[in-house]
Amino acid sequence: MISLKLKRQPSTSKSTMGELFINGEFFCYTLEDVEREEKIYGETAIPKGTYKVILEYSPKFKRVLPTLLDVPNFSGIRIHRGVHAGHTNGCVLVGFSKGVDEIYHSKVAEEKLVEVLLADDDIEIEVC
Repeated sequence: MISLKLKRQPSTSKSTMGELFINGEFFCYTLEDVEREEKIYGETAIPKGTYKVILEYSPKFKRVLPTLLDVPNFSGIRIHRGVHAGHTNGCVLVGFSKGVDEIYHSKVAEEKLVEVLLADDDIEIEVC
């Protein structure tokens, strides 16, 4: 089993930064939409919790990406590349370096994450 843990930092007015760990080891930085009590479509981070993750082909992105299953009131939540909250639409962005409300080296982080996750089909993520 591969265990992912996304540790969020407090949201700014634009985004929620965090760190992603794989089996307890730091892997990369994350960027999501702002955490909100009430969901605003395309502008709200997913609820904290533990979710099963599968790798599946995304017709939108035209590549295999990690997808979080059974996220309450959300669908199509993926982990993918991007730079700022405008690229998230509720998804989790990954990158190997960060700035204020931005992450960088995201393409490489996404590719490496998918490579690591391909090793096992039993994957879960805890978002906290």
